[in-house]
Amino acid sequence: MRPRRRDRVVGWIALTIVLAMAVSLALNMLFIELGGVWARPALDRSNLLREVASLTRVMDAAPAALRPRLAEAAASHDPAYRVSWTARLAELRLPEGIDLNLHDGAEELRAYLNRPDTRILVVQPDEWPADSGRRGYLLAIQLGDGSWLAFGAPYRSWGLDPLPRRLISLGLVLISTLVVAAVATRRLARPLQAFTRAARRFGADMRAPPIEPQGPYELREATLAFNAMQARIQRLVADRTQMLAAISHDLRAPLTRMRLRGEFIRDRKQQSRLFRDIDEMQAMINAALAFFRDDTLKESPTRFDLSELLLTLVEDYTDQDLPVGYEEAGKRIHFGRPMALKRALTNLIDNALKYAGAATLTLGRADGRILIRVCDRGPGLPEAQLEKVTEPFYRLEGSRNRSTGGVGLGLATARAVLSEEGGSLTLSNRPGGGLCATLTLPEGEGQAAALSR
Repeated sequence: MRPRRRDRVVGWIALTIVLAMAVSLALNMLFIELGGVWARPALDRSNLLREVASLTRVMDAAPAALRPRLAEAAASHDPAYRVSWTARLAELRLPEGIDLNLHDGAEELRAYLNRPDTRILVVQPDEWPADSGRRGYLLAIQLGDGSWLAFGAPYRSWGLDPLPRRLISLGLVLISTLVVAAVATRRLARPLQAFTRAARRFGADMRAPPIEPQGPYELREATLAFNAMQARIQRLVADRTQMLAAISHDLRAPLTRMRLRGEFIRDRKQQSRLFRDIDEMQAMINAALAFFRDDTLKESPTRFDLSELLLTLVEDYTDQDLPVGYEEAGKRIHFGRPMALKRALTNLIDNALKYAGAATLTLGRADGRILIRVCDRGPGLPEAQLEKVTEPFYRLEGSRNRSTGGVGLGLATARAVLSEEGGSLTLSNRPGGGLCATLTLPEGEGQAAALSR
């Protein structure tokens, strides 16, 4: 069933951007409307004009002789604010060449004073000359007799400055964008994580079920394509298994007949050569079938202790009086197929015993991965051949004696098993002589968590 095309990744990205912008604009509007305590209000929105108008009416009604003392009393409650009275405007020493008329709140202040023709002058902090030594705000109001009442302050103390307001607005935009993006992308992240887990599970278990399509259109299309590929691979493996079973049956039957007919050969020398060829063919067929069949894939992955597996393997060789040593390094958990891994280790140990007469196993950990080393003190390998010897049916004719047996599938089988386990096989020559096969496996707990979900 094909997924619908309406639900696309590009649509979700566009919707996320639009929602983030809408939410950020809504939060900013809420901040502007309801955050009057933080945002610096205009003069017409504050009580300052009423207070100035009240004090101005009191000063205008008082005798001229009392006005200096009244101004001093009005400013005494806060030293940062200044109130002064002067008979002439020139005594205020206002800056020249600029517009000193009050525009913000002038009409409201005149209405409070009930004098529409009152002159009101204002000086901003940045309008004072640099050499005047004066800073801050100055508001001057002309009284009825022509004298002037001046109010001074170093700064407007209510609300926040522009920089904090901008920082708060920027913070609201970032928070709203992150929240909307996190909520909107969860719908994309969840099916993508499920797809990743299922793909990793199929890499370790060929019998894994298909993935349920979910998420946007593109991801569901990828899931359907992956399910089709998985079905083709499973069918190919099943066909190969059936074919190998038929080959195994069909080839062994004529080999058995050849051996029976060889019994009637009177020439013992020719008979011995024939039996040797039959045995060699039988060994090649058995090795090839063991390499190509999927017995390891039928084994279910499980969590097990590698140190216990290695110890059991070493004990099996020790019971046969074969010199296989083990350097134990504590508990190491791996999630995989123990019998398949045992098969790979057996091939490596047999190679070491065959060409060096002894083997040593070590178990360790590096960079978050488990390391198993199978080392010997044999002739080693040419550096140019270290990679090639892991290829199927590849054999050396120099450093490794061909007459010792084998058809070149032991290392290839070990590498295939390690690949199915999510690891790798690396060969290297040891200082002082010998070969060391390093098996790298993922740390068991993390892989178990990934494959079990």
